[in-house]
Amino acid sequence: RDDDDINDVASMAGVNLNEESARIMAPNSDLVGTQIQSCKDEPFLAAIPLHKRILETAKKLGITDVPAEVVTFISHATQSRLRTVIEKVTVITQHRMESYKDDEWYEQATDVRSQLKFFEQLERLEKQRKDEQEREILLKAAKSRSRQEDPEQARLKQKAKEMQQQELAQMRQRDANLTALAAIGPRKKRRLDTPGLLTVGGEGVGLCGGSQAGLGTASPRQYPRQKITRVNLRDFIFYMEQEREMSHSLLLYRALLK
Repeated sequence: RDDDDINDVASMAGVNLNEESARIMAPNSDLVGTQIQSCKDEPFLAAIPLHKRILETAKKLGITDVPAEVVTFISHATQSRLRTVIEKVTVITQHRMESYKDDEWYEQATDVRSQLKFFEQLERLEKQRKDEQEREILLKAAKSRSRQEDPEQARLKQKAKEMQQQELAQMRQRDANLTALAAIGPRKKRRLDTPGLLTVGGEGVGLCGGSQAGLGTASPRQYPRQKITRVNLRDFIFYMEQEREMSHSLLLYRALLK
């Protein structure tokens, strides 16, 4: 009667539940406690060099044999540790790159960049004033007609003459550049939607030839650029300073000395 029951899907598939239960509950069954993996467990680091390093360290402690399972475990632990370090340093870098200028909850207290630009402008004006004073002195020396042979006066006249020649050469070069630009005419930029231009990553790449006529049309789809997070030494130093086991390490002091 059980075989004729249409609701008994296991019997219809040819599976005897009683036999399967007996196999699973048997004392020497190989189905219970067996871990099945769908892929091969590959270590993160090279096994042979890592095994040699572990043996060298173990011999100092009086250990002569290190099984392969230990090497695999240390390799996976290294991979996990490296992943953790990269994740934390990436978060630090992203916090450093954040800008709070447009945030309504923050207001700017100091602007060091504007202060530096102001000091650079002061230095530029001071240099310009000194150059103008030196130019006036040289022009006065060049116009003077003293009969006495003064070597300092002769040196100033020679320097004034060289300055005038340099200014004249600069004026000629400027006039030549303006004349060349006027002869060339205004530069026309090629539109990105013109035929024969393929847009790849936001940049135009020209194509020619009959076999490439189908690719010559402008592509409206632009591929997004992959965002790259660049970690510098300061970010890694900040991470080591926050970690308890690395805040007093030799690696941190070496990084601070660079």
